[in-house]
Parts: sequence; C-alpha cells; structure tokens
Amino acid sequence: MDMWRPEVMVFIFLSVGAVALFSMISIASWSGARQKEREAYYKNDMLKKLAEAQGPGANSALELLREEDRIIAARTRWGLQIGGLVTSAVGLGLMIFLAALLGANGVWLCGLIPLLVGGALYASSYVVKRDEGRG
Repeated sequence: MDMWRPEVMVFIFLSVGAVALFSMISIASWSGARQKEREAYYKNDMLKKLAEAQGPGANSALELLREEDRIIAARTRWGLQIGGLVTSAVGLGLMIFLAALLGANGVWLCGLIPLLVGGALYASSYVVKRDEGRG
C-alpha cells in the first residue's frame, strides 16, 4: 500500500488539479475566440449591407459604429491610465519598502523601474487620445 502515502496523494491531487485548470482555461479561451469571431462576422455582414443601402438608416448605423469606436478608444485610454497609476504606485511602494528594509543601500532604486513603466503607460494614454483625433 505504498500508493496511499500522503506525499503520493498530494502529488496526485495537484496533478489532477493542474490538468483540470489548464483544460478549463483552454476551453474558456476557445469559446471566447469563437464569440469574437462571430461578432466580427456579423459586424462585417452589417457593413456590407450598409454599403449597399442608402438613406437615413445607413447614416444612423454608421454613426452607431463611430460611437462604438469612440467608446473602445475611451476604454483603452482609461485602462492605460489605471494601469499606469497602479504600476507607478507599486514602484513608489517598492522604493519606500526597500529604503526602510535595507537602509542607505542603493537597492531602493530598483523601485524606479516599475515607477517609470507606470509613467510611460500613463503618458501613452495621452498619445492614444491624440491619435484618436487624427483618425
């Protein structure tokens, strides 16, 4: 009965858990990709029909598509700003933590890396905003 030792059971439990987790992740990503594919197909089909149609209905549908693009751009800007602020806060916190933990050593400067990455993310949100106005 060597198989029923606690070490073996933990290994079996973790192995089954890992297989189940990665199976679930692969199925979720596959179904998400299929949904995005369907949405793109229907959107392209609608654009084909709009290109063939004329009149006020076509204009209002085009305005709807433009509004969707504006919403997507605004969400992208918002995500970049939040990501930049959070990453900058992590960098600042890391600098304070390392300075308090290690004292006068220059190790606390490692916190500059996430701080500068966060600043770059935040600044890129304004570049996205500027590029949206050009398109």
